[in-house]
Amino acid sequence: MGAEAEHRMSPSPAPAPPPPTLVGTDADAPPMVLGLQLSALIDHVARVDWSLLDRIPGDRGGSQQVCIEELNHILAEVNAQILPCRDDLSPIRTIAGGSVANTIRGLSAGFGISTGIIGACGDDSQGVLFVSNMSFSGVDLSRLRTKKGHTAQCACLVDASGNRTMRPCLSSAVKLQANEFKKEDFKGSKWLVVRYARQNMEQILEAIRIAKQEGLSVSLDLASFEMVRDYRTQLIDLLETGNIDLCFANEDEARELLGGELTFDPEEALAFLAKYCKWAVVTLASKGCIAKHGKQVVQVAATGESNAVDATGAGDLFASGFLYGLVKGLPLEECCKVGACSGGSVVRALGGEVRPENWQWMYKQMNASGLLLPDLKN
Repeated sequence: MGAEAEHRMSPSPAPAPPPPTLVGTDADAPPMVLGLQLSALIDHVARVDWSLLDRIPGDRGGSQQVCIEELNHILAEVNAQILPCRDDLSPIRTIAGGSVANTIRGLSAGFGISTGIIGACGDDSQGVLFVSNMSFSGVDLSRLRTKKGHTAQCACLVDASGNRTMRPCLSSAVKLQANEFKKEDFKGSKWLVVRYARQNMEQILEAIRIAKQEGLSVSLDLASFEMVRDYRTQLIDLLETGNIDLCFANEDEARELLGGELTFDPEEALAFLAKYCKWAVVTLASKGCIAKHGKQVVQVAATGESNAVDATGAGDLFASGFLYGLVKGLPLEECCKVGACSGGSVVRALGGEVRPENWQWMYKQMNASGLLLPDLKN
C-alpha cells in the first residue's frame, strides 16, 4: 500500500501551505540537527477497532517487528475495518515516518531549525514518497543514500482511545551500513538524534563515535518498552560509554529500565538516566513529564491531552520542542514546556506529522505561556 492507496481509500486532504523558510541559516551551512535513521520508513496510520488489535501478534500498545507477509496481512485487515476519524479527516494516512524522521521534520517544519537525515531509502514508490514528504518539510536529504531495494514500512494502528500499536517491517528494507558513514556527514552540525535499536548497534556506535569526534551532542530515544525489556543490558552498556548527552524515555520504557515492576517511581528512572546523561527526560503521557539537568529537577504538565486523537509521534514531537529549547539556550523548565506544546500539537490529528492548523495551535499555546516563539516566515 503506497501513497496512491491513501487517495484510493479516502478523499485527499486540502493541500498544505508551503513549508516555512528557515530563518537565520546559510543555505550552504551544515544542518544544526542531524537525525540518524538508517532505513527510511513509510507509516500507514489508521484508526482500528480493538478486536483487530487482538488478532495480531505481540503486545497491544507496543512496537514489534513483523515480516512483509505479516505486514500485508495487517494492512489487508485494516482496509477491511477502518474506523471513521473526527472532523471528516482522512481515516488513513500514508506518510514518511519513524521516530527520528518525526523529530527532525518537526524541528524543521514547526520550529525553523535546520535539520538533515543520515540514512538510506529504496528506489521504490515508498522511497519517492519519503523523499517528497521530508523535503517538503525542509529537511536536508543530501545525506540520504538511495539504494536498489525496498523502503521500510510500518503499520501504525490507533485504537478508539488514541493509543497506538506499531508493527514495523524492516527485514527486507535497504539500510545504511557502518562503513558508509563519512566525517563530512557530521561536520559542522551540533546535535545527532538517535533511536535505540539493538539490531543496529554497529551503525549506532560508529555514528556516535564520529559525531563525538566532530563535537556533536547526542540525543537518544529508547524506542519502545519491548526494546528496553529485551536488550536492557546492551542499553546500559551504551549509556555507560558517557556519549549520550540527552535521553528520552516514556513511562513504559522507564519502567522496563528499572526492571519491569508494575509499581515504580518515575523519579528513580530519571535519576538512573541522569547518572549517565547531561539531560534526562521521562515523559508521563497525560501527567506531563519530569526532567533533570545537573542538580535541577523539574516537572511540567501536559498540554492538549484532552483533545488527543492519536498518540503516534507524541514523544517524537516532544523531543522536537525540547531540542528547540536546548538549541535556543532556554532553561530546562522552558524546554519541557515547549516539548509539551509540540507533543500536544501532534496528538490532535492522525499520524506523526503535525498538520498546519495544529502548528498554529502550538504557537498560540507557546505565546500564552510566554515561551520563545520560532523565528519563522512563510
